[in-house]
Amino acid sequence: MSDSAGQMSDPAVSPVERYERGLALKQAGLHKAAIDQFEMAAVETSLALKAYAQIGLCYKLSGCYEEAVPAFRKALNVTTASSKETVQILYVLGRTLESLGRVAETLEAYRWIRREDPDYQDVTERIERLSSRRPTVAVKKS
Repeated sequence: MSDSAGQMSDPAVSPVERYERGLALKQAGLHKAAIDQFEMAAVETSLALKAYAQIGLCYKLSGCYEEAVPAFRKALNVTTASSKETVQILYVLGRTLESLGRVAETLEAYRWIRREDPDYQDVTERIERLSSRRPTVAVKKS
């Protein structure tokens, strides 16, 4: 990237430009730098949902699933989210929670999606699979 570190933190750069830089950095695999840009873009109300969702995706792509969860939740808390956007973010959140083994939270997300959009991707199959899981109990031998 041709920007110097000084230009990356320039307060005169608009949140829209920050968001665009974040996308470019994410595409280049520079997830930490992208997150920094998305955080600065999120101050703009109209970009907050997309910026927080991108932060979550960057964390997820970096293998930092626990850090991705609060970013997706922040995106979901943006009041301007449409039903479609909410479903999309909830799905990625659900997949992230599923990867972490947090079954109850995953099912909550997937069930909300199913209520909003019953045919969304593979949500019904995921709910069925997760609902049929039985917690494994270690059997003690005496």
